[in-house]
This record gives sequence, C-alpha cells and structure tokens, in this order.
Amino acid sequence: MTGDFLAEPEAIEAAVEAVGPVRGRLASWFVLGSNDYFIPKPLNYFAYFRKGRKRRRARRGRGPDLSRALVAGGWQDLTNVRREVSLDGLDVELLGLDDAHIRWHDLRVAPRRDEERFGFAVMHSPDSAPEAAALGYGLIVAGHTHGGQVRLPLVGALVTNSTMPPKLASGLIRMGTAVLHISRGLGTSKFAPFRFWCRPEATYLELHPRTTR
Repeated sequence: MTGDFLAEPEAIEAAVEAVGPVRGRLASWFVLGSNDYFIPKPLNYFAYFRKGRKRRRARRGRGPDLSRALVAGGWQDLTNVRREVSLDGLDVELLGLDDAHIRWHDLRVAPRRDEERFGFAVMHSPDSAPEAAALGYGLIVAGHTHGGQVRLPLVGALVTNSTMPPKLASGLIRMGTAVLHISRGLGTSKFAPFRFWCRPEATYLELHPRTTR
C-alpha cells in the first residue's frame, strides 16, 4: 500500500477494515502519504498548473494512529527503512520511503548493502523513484498521482502533482535497469470527487524469475 488511505482522519477504522482482505500471504507492507498526515484543504484547481506554488499550512491529521491501526491489523510499516527479508525463498532487499511530495523521505537509509538480493522499493510519491533506481532497486512501486485523475484523449494527464512528467503519470515505466509502477489508485481528491478518462485501479503485478541462457 503506497499511502493516502484517508480523506478524513475519522476514517481510520473504515480504511483499515477496507484493506484487510488484500493482505498478502507472505508479507503486507505500507507507507503513508500527505493526506494521512495532514487534513486535506480545498485548493483552486488552476493552482495545480502553477509551477513552484507555495506550500500551505495544514492541520495535522492522525497519521500515527493510522500506522498503529495498520500494524495491529498485520501490516508492516516501511517508513524510511531498509530491510533484508526472505519471501518464500526469494532474498529481498526492501526499501520504504516516506512521502517525497512533502519532503519527508530520508534517502540516507536507501543505499543498497547486498546487491545479490532482489531490490524492491515502496514509496508514496514517485518523486524519489529516480534515486531508488540509481541505487539499484529493480522494482519500485508508488502512487500519489492518481494517474492525473483527469486525462484528455491524445493529451493524457493534465497534472500529476509530482516532479514526474505528465506522460509518466501511471503504469509501468522503465527507468534505467529498474521498473517503476505508478498506480492510479482507487480514490479521488476529496475536493474533486471525480475522474475523467482515468479509471481507478488496484494493480496486480506478477513477477517471474529471470531466465539465463
């Protein structure tokens, strides 16, 4: 789970219950996004097109409460951590990064220590994906962009609220030797509760061993 579970801090219990059925057989991981840490505020839609817009003050939400509830439900918190784990015989070097959109990610934990392991990175915003790819993580998953939420035929996403270019708002993206997947997610902005030409998604990625000749 790549974060932004909430639009209202009162929804923690409902959110944790909703994601319970998709817990993994081998592991269940999460990071949070800015909407989990702060209570969303309305923003003029046209402000998203303005480069370098000022950061706004926001009221703190219930991010710590959400993390505790997810952990109690069997999920593992990957906020700014690097771990070595084994999944059904596959040795994995696992990286989790906090939300780069609000600059809470900590790249000091990111350097790899065992490149023989499969490198897997989980993050909310894809803004930190280039660094993870450069460090040798083979698969990177992110969310945050909503796929643009509003897309136009032949044009694609109008905005991503990210440093990623609009044409890379969602889907599988080759980034050097790494593969980045950005999910459109299932929800919308609380203050823009609609999508256009951008279907919601929950993604199933199937990985296969690399064959050698």
